[in-house]
Amino acid sequence: MPLLIGIGVAIAVVIFGRVSGFDRDRAFYATVLIVVASYYLLFAAMGGTVDDLLLELIPFALFAAVAIIGFRTNMWILAMGLAAHGIFDFSRNAVLAGSGIPPWWPAFCAGFDIAAGAALAGLMLARGKLSRT
Repeated sequence: MPLLIGIGVAIAVVIFGRVSGFDRDRAFYATVLIVVASYYLLFAAMGGTVDDLLLELIPFALFAAVAIIGFRTNMWILAMGLAAHGIFDFSRNAVLAGSGIPPWWPAFCAGFDIAAGAALAGLMLARGKLSRT
């Protein structure tokens, strides 16, 4: 169920971005990627130790760098970064055993990230097709 809720929330965020016009700015999906990556910092701060927080800074910095690079160069990097964060959500417990993470969070976040990345890719493909006609 958390996976499906994450997908639903991603669809709502994408629709909100389109309807509000926020997604016309390249920064919208870059900001989304930075925000989803920051939640593990929040969980470490809430329920972990300083060591947990420092460990969580590493993947956060990597995904923030992907967001910046995608924002500055190519939106496809943002779509791949969101999807990669979804894969990270499923596999992070094997790499980082951080504290404070609700048991349902990895599935929820993975559903959100992968759906948001796929939606961004779909929007870019649609825009490419629309601009050629």
